[in-house]
Amino acid sequence: MKVTVKLIGPLIYEAGFGEKVVELPGPMAAGELPAFVGVDRKRPVIITRNGRAAAPGDALAEGDRVVVSHIYSGG
Repeated sequence: MKVTVKLIGPLIYEAGFGEKVVELPGPMAAGELPAFVGVDRKRPVIITRNGRAAAPGDALAEGDRVVVSHIYSGG
């Protein structure tokens, strides 16, 4: 199964890429994806799937676009 993964901010440097299509080895939940692509499991992140917030347990599907961002604040 292939999904497009986009990383934001310092996660780009941590995982070594900004955006790419990733081949998953099998079914995977949104919360498992950051570690799979090289983001430290201990790092808190925000995950969106196809433009909507994703819960860690949400199953990914073929062709999904997943954006992973570090926690940020501001205004």
